[in-house]
Amino acid sequence: MQISARGDYAVRAALSLAQAYPALMSAQAIAQDQEMPRKFLEAVLADLRRAGVVRAQRGAEGGYTLSHPPRDVTIGQILRAVDGPLAGVRGLRPEETQYSGAAENLPNLWVAVRAAVREVVDEVSLAELISGRMPAHVRKLTTRPDAWQPR
Repeated sequence: MQISARGDYAVRAALSLAQAYPALMSAQAIAQDQEMPRKFLEAVLADLRRAGVVRAQRGAEGGYTLSHPPRDVTIGQILRAVDGPLAGVRGLRPEETQYSGAAENLPNLWVAVRAAVREVVDEVSLAELISGRMPAHVRKLTTRPDAWQPR
């Protein structure tokens, strides 16, 4: 799975907002907190707002805040808000793929890949990520001998 810059920035911005929740943060404050370009961040925040993940308040005392408590916002929700479906195959959803011959069972693998990604990103909330107390099955994945090794 490739995490786009947009997805990475969205999760990082949401973590800053989660830490400040329920207070408002300006785009400038988030950009400084996460060391990211403000203009790009503003586009990401607009996507998160359209998806209902964050809400914006205008004015001198304005800024952004999460629409729901950090414990109720998953990493998967954030990634989908800015990048769309978690797993795609040439622009199709895994269950929409169809092959013949030796590749006829490939859709099963693509669906399994999506399910595995969901088991992580849809089950970790912003609050859990900030606290470092992620679900046991997710923490266990990071302790595998080859988990931190590039392939």
